[in-house]
Amino acid sequence: QVQLVESGGGLVQAGASLRLSCTASGITFSTYALGWFRQAPGKERAFVAAISATGTIKKYADSLKGRFPISRDNAKNTIYLQMNSLKPEDTAVYYCAVGLRANWFPTTESDVGSWGQGTQVTVSS
Repeated sequence: QVQLVESGGGLVQAGASLRLSCTASGITFSTYALGWFRQAPGKERAFVAAISATGTIKKYADSLKGRFPISRDNAKNTIYLQMNSLKPEDTAVYYCAVGLRANWFPTTESDVGSWGQGTQVTVSS
């Protein structure tokens, strides 16, 4: 059974940084691509970033590229999302996601095999 546990969300002021973490179990972590999605109030869940099993390939939503770098530590079964220069429009629930199968990039909801429970990020102006 796959489990994804996110942490690191919170309430911050605009311009601040946060780092989200997602620790996975129930998969051979080093063979799976993982990623992040977010769902803002009243909006559909949207892709944020994804990282390949080895960490060499990273994909980003065009609007976030450069501001939210994604990384992973395979020794800790954990991926990270470093969120910099946060804006009020970044307020959302952030979800960790794992691909459907080994080496499958989770870049759309149909590519996702399992979801984390989500962590709230709130950015005040």
